[in-house]
Amino acid sequence: MINYPDVVKAAWKGYDPSRTIRSIEDISPMVSTNHVFKITFAVEDFIIAKLSTFGKYEHFKEDHRIIHSLSNNLLYPFENLLAKSLLKNNRVYTYRYRKGKIDAWVVFYNPSRVMQRMPRRLQEGHIRNFGRQIAKFHLACSRIRNVIPKSSKTLRTDINDLLEQLETNEKRFGNKEQISLIRHHCEQFLKNRNKCNAGSFEIIPVFIDWNIGNFSVVDNFQLFSRWDYDWFRMSSRMLDFYFFSRVVSDVGDKSVWSYVIGPLMEDRFLLFLSEYHKINPLTADEIRFLREVYRFFILIYVIKNGVYFFSEQYAKKLYAEALEIYLPSVDRDFDPEKIIDYLKIRG
Repeated sequence: MINYPDVVKAAWKGYDPSRTIRSIEDISPMVSTNHVFKITFAVEDFIIAKLSTFGKYEHFKEDHRIIHSLSNNLLYPFENLLAKSLLKNNRVYTYRYRKGKIDAWVVFYNPSRVMQRMPRRLQEGHIRNFGRQIAKFHLACSRIRNVIPKSSKTLRTDINDLLEQLETNEKRFGNKEQISLIRHHCEQFLKNRNKCNAGSFEIIPVFIDWNIGNFSVVDNFQLFSRWDYDWFRMSSRMLDFYFFSRVVSDVGDKSVWSYVIGPLMEDRFLLFLSEYHKINPLTADEIRFLREVYRFFILIYVIKNGVYFFSEQYAKKLYAEALEIYLPSVDRDFDPEKIIDYLKIRG
């Protein structure tokens, strides 16, 4: 068991012991293993602390270094979009706590100003505006891709790591039939990634987890603030699109959710893509790669890392659904040619 407040206090002591903490309040959404705290000081001002035990500390540190560079280089109207990490000696301050079997790390943020949350279910006008806004944001990220630090994480290394774990830790993943299913989809991803020429796709910052609880907008649906960087990485812009399909889905935002493939084939997602495509054109290979994006998401974020990231109840639910519903649907229920025809993309 981790005494989270003690870890946060130790992290703050390493940052600035001269400022006295009055209270530490856990404001975590309670659906993941990560924890978020509001730290209030004796003089009434406050900051946000995020504590994580998910993944690797080196990746956590690397991601926040990249995000800091991104937040400083984004131009209008996105110059104040991202939550700012606190710096020490001109570097993002991260703290690693190791004691016995406990390995946790902390980063501090200035609080994000929150304007309007998007409706739980979007109307047609909302979807159009959202598509245009995301297209502009991706373009803004693309323009600065050459001035932000490189990342050590790649899609291929994640899949290869899962394949290695299937060999060395079989019991964790189920019976032989289930392991065979997972291995098959890993191999399909690697093969189809090459077929889609994904190695030639532009690499930009992607946040992946675009649910309506992670960002706020102003009246015209212009992005105002974005927080929660749990799944951040440098990769193809297409990694963001499964969650965009969920945002605009006819089902809307739900407190109990699953990761079915259906939203990628909804007419509402086609509408989103059509507005995006007018501003930031998509290619046929990128649309075909959407199938592999979904496959990758299920393999890595649900099967490989879900037990470390999601709360125990959700991890078990999503893992079972991944094997019974999600993976069997990948090659059966997604038709990229329908989207390519709708967008009138050649090639």
